[in-house]
Amino acid sequence: MAFGLLSAIWLPKVSWAQVDSPISVPPFAKITVNSAADGLPQPDSELTLREAIELTNGTLSFSDLSVAEQQLVVTTGQSRSEIRFDLPMGQTTIELEGVLPAIAQPHLILDGTTQPGYNPNGSATAEIAIPIPIVTLRPASGIEVFRGLTLAADNITVRGLSLYGFNSPSQITQSTPPADIFISNRQIPLNRETPLPSVGAAFPLDHSPKGIVIEQNWLGLSPDGSRPAVPSGFGVSVFDSAGTTIRQNRIQYHNGSGIISGRQADSLTVLNNIIVGNGTAGMPDAIRLNGQINEGLISGNLLCGNDGSGVFVFRPSGRVTIANNHIRFNGQRFRRAAVYLIGDNHRVVDNDITAQKGGGVVVGQGVNTVSQGNVITGNRFSHIEGLSIDLTAREDRAPRDYQYGDGINPRRNSENRRRATANGAVDAPQFVSSELLLINGRVVVSGQADPNNEIQLYRTTGKANEHGPLSEPIATTTADATGKFEFELDELKEGEVLSAVATDPIYGTSEPASNSLIRSLSNSEAATAATEPIEMPQCTTPPATEAPPASPPTEALVIPDTLQLEVPRNIHFALNEDVISPESAAVLDKIADVLRQYPSIVVDLHGHTDSRASQTYNQDLARRRAENARRYLLNQGIGSERMILRSFGETALLVVETNRTNFARNRRVEFVFKDVRGVDITFTDQENDLQIELISTCAKLITE
Repeated sequence: MAFGLLSAIWLPKVSWAQVDSPISVPPFAKITVNSAADGLPQPDSELTLREAIELTNGTLSFSDLSVAEQQLVVTTGQSRSEIRFDLPMGQTTIELEGVLPAIAQPHLILDGTTQPGYNPNGSATAEIAIPIPIVTLRPASGIEVFRGLTLAADNITVRGLSLYGFNSPSQITQSTPPADIFISNRQIPLNRETPLPSVGAAFPLDHSPKGIVIEQNWLGLSPDGSRPAVPSGFGVSVFDSAGTTIRQNRIQYHNGSGIISGRQADSLTVLNNIIVGNGTAGMPDAIRLNGQINEGLISGNLLCGNDGSGVFVFRPSGRVTIANNHIRFNGQRFRRAAVYLIGDNHRVVDNDITAQKGGGVVVGQGVNTVSQGNVITGNRFSHIEGLSIDLTAREDRAPRDYQYGDGINPRRNSENRRRATANGAVDAPQFVSSELLLINGRVVVSGQADPNNEIQLYRTTGKANEHGPLSEPIATTTADATGKFEFELDELKEGEVLSAVATDPIYGTSEPASNSLIRSLSNSEAATAATEPIEMPQCTTPPATEAPPASPPTEALVIPDTLQLEVPRNIHFALNEDVISPESAAVLDKIADVLRQYPSIVVDLHGHTDSRASQTYNQDLARRRAENARRYLLNQGIGSERMILRSFGETALLVVETNRTNFARNRRVEFVFKDVRGVDITFTDQENDLQIELISTCAKLITE
């Protein structure tokens, strides 16, 4: 191409500090990255990603490129720029030697799907199809890079990349959040040696990047799906933006949340993502929303196996809709609700919420925060350890109350409770009886609620006089001006159990009604309530392949009553240590082999200490021991959804501490195995890794 035409895309050389507004220098360019190298820009035969970003920003001049590099930059004739990839086969991993420049060019597409060999129809997961990326960004070996990409201009799209390993343990207090992708106003400094700008003229809201799209990326995991040795801090940190869309990404294995908002994330849209196994060493929630989040939408996502809540909405300004998500097997490290809300007018509708180590949806009432108008309807709950919907009271302020729920509320007896309990203490509906009669194939369900409330009737698999879980919504009506409501239904059967919730037009949705059991008029004995089927603990599965040829029929699978496995169920630790010893690692390898062989087995990891030191210290030490054992198994490919943490500290000593050997026996993690099919499992104890302190150590002042 003639040099005269190429020179038309010359971009002036300016520094980040000199730019008063995002750079937009037409005509826009199409830049092809053909080198996986990193380092300072230099004229040679190849163009790197760092050089491509600096070209679009205007901090690298076109005239500074070599002739060979100039051939990789062409005008597009369109109102956008594009960074494409044509990396050599087998050299598609870009190992960064430092943080890349923030992308400050509006209307830019960073497109990993342009790499030759990319298959837009391939996917490693059946639940949501997300193509497998080829181009990978990660820190170079032995180098700490706390951020993958920084987006600081309007209408940037990042597509089809794999980013992982971006963290900064040694400089965590000096950097803004370590993340695969960080979105913010360009004035936010990369590190905290420079103070964050104050809100106002120097940091106006209308400069927040708008229209950013993050799609079809793998964040936090390598292209082969494995857990990196160095996990990223966060997936996407939406620190300051408006109208960001995060869709069809696989976000996994982060120390903190998969998606987190900061100062502002107005109109944040999170669609059709797989967000699995995040929060293993920090903020534990799959999605955590803070700050200003007006008109947010979280829909169509799989949120599974994360260590805290699926969605944690903590005192934001604005409202969010959480709809049609699959939220299951979360709360494995911190027993939290599947969805936790503090704030007003949020909507949690039509979600599947399963196997949660906590409540279903908990609405918290902060000390100085009123939470009301939150609508929670149409959701399907099963195998949760708290209420399907729990409205907490202001006086219940222990961590468990905020995260797990405080249990069923009494009937509202004064208007003061409107202010002291979430959702204005909306009273749950009351059925006329805990048993409803099936007459001529028809059941009349009637009761009392607050006047003019919408009543949603549910099937449940609980027992009569319990409260849920709300398994399936089946009908909706409205209470009259006196609060009376009635349903006439002919699709119900004897033995089914019903519950209901009420939604007030001002205050929001109530907790579940006390369950009522359906009985036949001709049957004088109480019917048996249905039980919930157990779900296999698995977050994702490979896509279905073509069915193999039909084989001759075989005998039905016989599930044994007991599995007798010669596998140890405990490991031990040194005095005041949480480190996995080589001997304990060998034990964990055997446990990992069994968990891989039997996917129906789940395990609780119980951390313990000996009796020395304070109860608070020992509780934390036992937790760290269990977390490290779990982290080892995670690195062996065992899914986080199959492992639950519990810390017992010194409260469950195995033996009386009469000697150093017994002290060592108490310093342990125990593995409590369960088979979801109901099979009993017999495992063995072992002491091959027992770590007995020396006599000289025992005689000293001991911290444990």
